[in-house]
Amino acid sequence: MNVWSLILEATIVVQLVMAVLLAASVVSWMIIFAKRTMLRRIDKRSKEFEDKFWSGADLGQLYDRIASEKKVNEGLETIFEAGFREFTRLREEKRVSPDTLAEGAQRAMRVALTREVDRMEHRLDFLATVGSTSPYVGLFGTVWGIMHAFFALAGVQQATIAMVAPGIAEALIATAMGLVAAIPAVIAYNRFSNQVYRLEVRMDNFKEEFAGILHRQARRLQEG
Repeated sequence: MNVWSLILEATIVVQLVMAVLLAASVVSWMIIFAKRTMLRRIDKRSKEFEDKFWSGADLGQLYDRIASEKKVNEGLETIFEAGFREFTRLREEKRVSPDTLAEGAQRAMRVALTREVDRMEHRLDFLATVGSTSPYVGLFGTVWGIMHAFFALAGVQQATIAMVAPGIAEALIATAMGLVAAIPAVIAYNRFSNQVYRLEVRMDNFKEEFAGILHRQARRLQEG
């Protein structure tokens, strides 16, 4: 008796439960690797952008360099590009107050921040669903398998542990697969949610600081 033979000899319902859990586990690991790569990349590029931004570089030149890059902007670059683009557009209009310039840029950055956070959180709900439901799906397969094993003893005069052991063993495999699918998903969801939250706080702080810089720059332009 081995695990593979138990899976092959399990009932159709238990096999379906195992197949669903296996598929959920595979998809979860695909999301985990993709999300891990994306969040690391956003964190790295945001740090590199902060170094450039606070080094005293000209904002216009920094915007031109970011806008001309072929790669898709992420993290703080997205917030900066959205805010400075709106600031430049409003600045070209006549009789626009500094408050209006700053508010317009801040509004554009708020929208960009919301979209960026939504992109980072994409598919995290799947990990949460797998982590919370997989143990119960596996438990359902276990209960069904044990019921089937005991029903098979109805017409037997004398039952032994050897007769019910395979049925119970194949049923317990479903519970084990449910835990195998759930545990990595829960750990990854908690870790990624924390990373997304910290990136969101960083981008929100930058949005407020950059809005203040643009407001002061707009006042200098008006006075000049």
